[in-house]
Amino acid sequence: MSAPSPYVLIIYYSRHGATAKMADLIARGVESVTGVEAKIRTVPAVSTVCEATAPSVPNEGAPYATLEDLEHCSGLIMGSPTRFGNMAAPLKYFLDATLQLWLSGKLIGIPAGVFTSTSSLHGGQESTLLSMMLPLLHHGALIVGVPYSESSLFETQTGGTPYGPSHVAGTHNDIPIDEHEKALCKALGKRVATIALQLKTPLK
Repeated sequence: MSAPSPYVLIIYYSRHGATAKMADLIARGVESVTGVEAKIRTVPAVSTVCEATAPSVPNEGAPYATLEDLEHCSGLIMGSPTRFGNMAAPLKYFLDATLQLWLSGKLIGIPAGVFTSTSSLHGGQESTLLSMMLPLLHHGALIVGVPYSESSLFETQTGGTPYGPSHVAGTHNDIPIDEHEKALCKALGKRVATIALQLKTPLK
């Protein structure tokens, strides 16, 4: 029986769909690397008292992430819209439940990246990306950004940062993801997948 293919887990929360579309683009970047699969998962909404309010199985879109998904991934990419310059509560709620993985060190040494979307150009994209890196650092993950060798970082007039891909969705969430934003999403997926595969390769 052959070993399962390494996979990059893409976990996101999306209220109006922009972050979900970014997750799909990132998955395309992951799967451009031979030998690595993309696994897309979302997280349920939470109430003001931090209790899950969504159904146990989503009505549409990606399944909900489980700790088992996280435990066995070879790479991890997380996405969230910004909430006052921080990640949205549903993603934070999921991460707060990963104590056992932290205690066992399951995520130590895996490559990990982050992505976000905002309604305005200066709506807290970079602080949101940085906030998502903090729990990854506590887990011992290796943070992967987007280098300036990606020309879209220089050319973008909307989203896109060296900390991770971003998108400006507009106040009515009606601005489509542009070509530079798409390119940076795919670039992050490819980069995390490539590093995950390299880390899986035994030293000779």
